[in-house]
Amino acid sequence: MEIRALIFDINGTLIDIETDERMEQAYRAIGHFLTYQGITLHRWEVLNLYFQIMKEQFARSTEVYPEFDVVGVWRDVLERHASDFTRSMPPEKSEQLPLFLAELQRGISRKRLGLFPQVLEVLNQLREHYLLAVVSDAQSAYALPELRALGLHKYFDPIIISGDFGYRKPDARLFQEALDRLHILPSQAIYIGNDSYRDIFGARQLGMKTILFTHTQEMPHPNDAEPDYTIREFAELMGALNFFAAL
Repeated sequence: MEIRALIFDINGTLIDIETDERMEQAYRAIGHFLTYQGITLHRWEVLNLYFQIMKEQFARSTEVYPEFDVVGVWRDVLERHASDFTRSMPPEKSEQLPLFLAELQRGISRKRLGLFPQVLEVLNQLREHYLLAVVSDAQSAYALPELRALGLHKYFDPIIISGDFGYRKPDARLFQEALDRLHILPSQAIYIGNDSYRDIFGARQLGMKTILFTHTQEMPHPNDAEPDYTIREFAELMGALNFFAAL
């Protein structure tokens, strides 16, 4: 079969990451920072506000698989608690603050960030023969800097991030967006991810071939989420592609 493009998930597939979104230190730091923006909030008030506004975003969504907007969450925090001093800040600063807060929260709450073994070596081989793209459930405020920090951003075009669309995998529209930007058919792409439902089922809805990257013993898959191939080490990806080439 003719394969022109490989489309990847990010976290759990390319990147080995661990975060704690409820880490107290993150909201303590943000609360202290907000003091200098004219807003007084205790760490627990910041934490509760963050999750309350996120919950409100999900409640307003009409999507089957809704996604939140982290920059929008922090924008609402600022707007709801702005003082006269906050409102007097230069427009360019006000515009950048929600993104800064999202990055600050992520940076402090991150415990681990690295690549799985042999990711770069394999990608260097793959880009000589395939178009490479990303479809991932994430926030651009997190994913794009993390891809850049690990040297991955240069390998992928397009990079489709669910937080920019308001819905997440397995919504087929995210996968279709990548196919449209690549100008290819589903039969010309393979999707590689680590989640049987969101990744494998999502891509299979469009007729894409799939590879499950699992780090543990393979478990039973939900209906319609059986991968075409399973790997447990990233280096095994080359062998998987040889399997598809022989079909």
